Amino acid sequence: MSIAQSKITAQGQISIPSEIRRKLGVGPGSVLEWNEDGEKIIVTRAGRYTSEDVHMRIFSLPPESRSLPQLKEGIRQRMKKKYEKR
Repeated sequence: MSIAQSKITAQGQISIPSEIRRKLGVGPGSVLEWNEDGEKIIVTRAGRYTSEDVHMRIFSLPPESRSLPQLKEGIRQRMKKKYEKR
């Protein structure tokens, strides 16, 4: 079932329907990626990855969840270690 349609102009341009722009969260200047999947072309928003996406790609495991006090303590220990060498 089609959710929207677009026409191609003589210059090879298309207009993206407003409901699709809202779903993708794109606007003027946004970059879209076109990927081939067999007989289909998949259009996605490019370059918007979360830190968890990057972590999963590098380490193949989700990052360990930490509380705010744990994060602050880790930062405190790192800063202490960094500046005690001077």
